[in-house]
Amino acid sequence: MHPMLNIAVRAARRAGTVINRALNRLGDVRVDTKGHRDYVTEIDREAEAAIIHTLLEAYPDHAILAEESGEHGSSDYVWVIDPLDGTTNFVHGYPQFAVSIALRVRGELDQGVIFDPVRDELFTASRGAGAQLNNRKIRVSDCRDLEHALLATGFPVRNTAMLDAYLPTLAAFLPRVDGVRRAGAASLDMAFVACGRLDGFWEYGLQPWDIAAGALLVQEAGGIVGEPDGSSDPLASGNILCATPRIHRDMVKTLTDQAG
Repeated sequence: MHPMLNIAVRAARRAGTVINRALNRLGDVRVDTKGHRDYVTEIDREAEAAIIHTLLEAYPDHAILAEESGEHGSSDYVWVIDPLDGTTNFVHGYPQFAVSIALRVRGELDQGVIFDPVRDELFTASRGAGAQLNNRKIRVSDCRDLEHALLATGFPVRNTAMLDAYLPTLAAFLPRVDGVRRAGAASLDMAFVACGRLDGFWEYGLQPWDIAAGALLVQEAGGIVGEPDGSSDPLASGNILCATPRIHRDMVKTLTDQAG
């Protein structure tokens, strides 16, 4: 395992310990509101602090881009952190949330970790070295057509102005695929594409920390990552589409037909 990935795994597991301990006292967890249907808990902050401490203890000159505390430092090495992706699920005790940590080196995704503390599933990837689930190599599915695809998506609940544009895309896929799931944690949706549990995923209006680690996982597992309109910089736009190679083109066509 790459040394920097090893440190990221250590950081993710420490955050996972913070999260798991809190599951037994959810009624006592303080919940604040950052915006419309956008929550943050004391556990988000504690988990993020544990991650940042672990990373900077090992690499004090590296920079941080974290969901709760923002940007710290300036470096060619930037850690992109979501300490608790799926906070709404966590607050409700719905077991679909994860820790997401990625490293960008001179703008390129280089290392990625997504840790599901409930299932104790650790997804990891290093650029050029493939992707793993609990240290076993993973690949995207060999799904060949949309008719047999299981997709995932996310609803733009924080920006309801996007609903009018989004809903036709959902309506376009529903009659053409095996199913569409909306579980509420983009990082895990992308990890599930990487390991073949899902065949594709699309969502609009995300942040870099939501998708950075997942994007690397899917790429290293043999999938294609881009934007729903076929462009290639989802971390900049916040709009993402990732899928197995055989259905990616059809997903892009379906989404662009709706946009057009």
